[in-house]
Amino acid sequence: MQPDFWDDKRPAGVANQLDFASYRSVVEVFERSCKKFADRPAFSNLGVTLSYAELERHSAAFAAWLQKNTDLKPGDRIAVQMPNVLQYPIAVFGAMRAGLIVVNTNPLYTVREMRHQFNDAGVRALVYLNTFGKSVQEVLPDTQIEYLIEARLGDMLPSLKGWLVNTLVKHVKKMVPDYQLPQAISFKQVLREGKGHAFQPAKQGLDDIAVLQYTGGTTGVAKGAMLTHGNLVANMLQVHNCLQQAGDDGQPLMREGGEIMIAPLPLYHIYAFTANCMCMMVSGNHNVLITNPRDIPGFVKELGKWQFSALLGLNTLFVALMDHPDFKNLDFSRLKLTNSGGTALVKATAERWQQVTGCTIVEGYGLTETSPVATTNCYGKLARLGSVGIPVAGTTLKVIDDNGVEQPLGERGELCIKGPQVMKGYWQRPEATAEVLDEEGWFKTGDIAVIDPDGHVRIVDRKKDMIIVSGFNVYPNEIEDVVMAHPKVASCAAIGVPDEKSGEAVKLFVVAREGGVTVEEIKAYCKENFTGYKVPKHIVLKDALPMTPVGKILRRELRDIA
Repeated sequence: MQPDFWDDKRPAGVANQLDFASYRSVVEVFERSCKKFADRPAFSNLGVTLSYAELERHSAAFAAWLQKNTDLKPGDRIAVQMPNVLQYPIAVFGAMRAGLIVVNTNPLYTVREMRHQFNDAGVRALVYLNTFGKSVQEVLPDTQIEYLIEARLGDMLPSLKGWLVNTLVKHVKKMVPDYQLPQAISFKQVLREGKGHAFQPAKQGLDDIAVLQYTGGTTGVAKGAMLTHGNLVANMLQVHNCLQQAGDDGQPLMREGGEIMIAPLPLYHIYAFTANCMCMMVSGNHNVLITNPRDIPGFVKELGKWQFSALLGLNTLFVALMDHPDFKNLDFSRLKLTNSGGTALVKATAERWQQVTGCTIVEGYGLTETSPVATTNCYGKLARLGSVGIPVAGTTLKVIDDNGVEQPLGERGELCIKGPQVMKGYWQRPEATAEVLDEEGWFKTGDIAVIDPDGHVRIVDRKKDMIIVSGFNVYPNEIEDVVMAHPKVASCAAIGVPDEKSGEAVKLFVVAREGGVTVEEIKAYCKENFTGYKVPKHIVLKDALPMTPVGKILRRELRDIA
């Protein structure tokens, strides 16, 4: 498929061609935005708001400290292991300004996962929140980490309030287990000591690595996707371009310096990183960081403080919010963008969200390896439910069969992506890179998709998740989508299990809503909605399903217990 196939399919306001060389690096995007929008709010968290000018000052102090007090050189790796707090953007942009490669690390990682990631990436410095200090102490002897910077939740608050928050976190909520890391420097000290010094801007080009973003590792060992400054800048320009879609008034949906975006998804995840730290930044908009999105009452309360216009989320989060009794009472009058990513959006969830908020959820598609956005839906009435939209500008797609032959429109096959946002490769894994990235720059996603004749893309399933019942392909997403529409079902997941008769059978795990549901009810509902071979042979009721911190259901773990 040629990229121009999609040119006449984009809505008014969205360009077909973009200048991917308009910035030389992520740092240039950051510095230009901080200058242009100096007095605008950039990030808010725990009742504190940082303007773009303050963010610039703090990150410059962070960069100066690194250059003055460590022997870290451009290209060295620094891990940032924090939830959504103000210290995150300061540390990330500070590190990048010093020329370092940022290794985004999930704070909920086990010691085993941290050990693998830190050693694989050759991490020499770590910025972490003190609530995870015990894990850091445990993993430290097995790594090459030389420098520790310790943040605390109250760091960015006024001194008395900050002290209160830190005391509360440690002594009342007991969120800080005992540990000994005497060599750690406090985040506040770093900013204080770096403040009086200028940093030396590092030379960076679009081909240099900006972040090592580790893939979830659902297939074997987690690998670091090398995302360059060019990848991140390109994806930012692509997504920002989609947000220029003309609204009913003929104006772009996303105004400069006038939007408030709620950020519950973790910034260490590439989806939120690109959306919140890049797209919102280039347009001078305001991000409200939600530190603990699992605390739904606290989240709803925070939403009540803002006239928010955009929200980034995913299916499980949307469901949890709508199930809270106070959610429907919020002010949605400004809400015009709700984006879903990370996992498939369930039709019933999208319809309910539209009813409650008056805003359509728009689904896109992407992977860590594509920085992440590859396709997006149009916004508003033009959104197509059940589809992940069309490729962003400068990106082309094709679907191939098992022999690598491109399939015609309307046929299923493995989705392949080519564009400036496709990673450089996996860090120090040439073999793994060669498996997914060919010489022409096509990236094999491992996802099964159909490109409809009108250019819209539907993800049918993960290649490896497909269940084959008596020679028929069964796609778990389809099963889950239908079962989720049952009024008594809160969440569910389908996997394939060995079966003497049919080779594989469908096994369904169900979490009921309040009031419960019986296996018989689910079975009857499935028989009503599915052809014979798709009906789950085994149905198991569970209290909860294993999930990643981003809300993706871990089918691999379900297979282990099946």
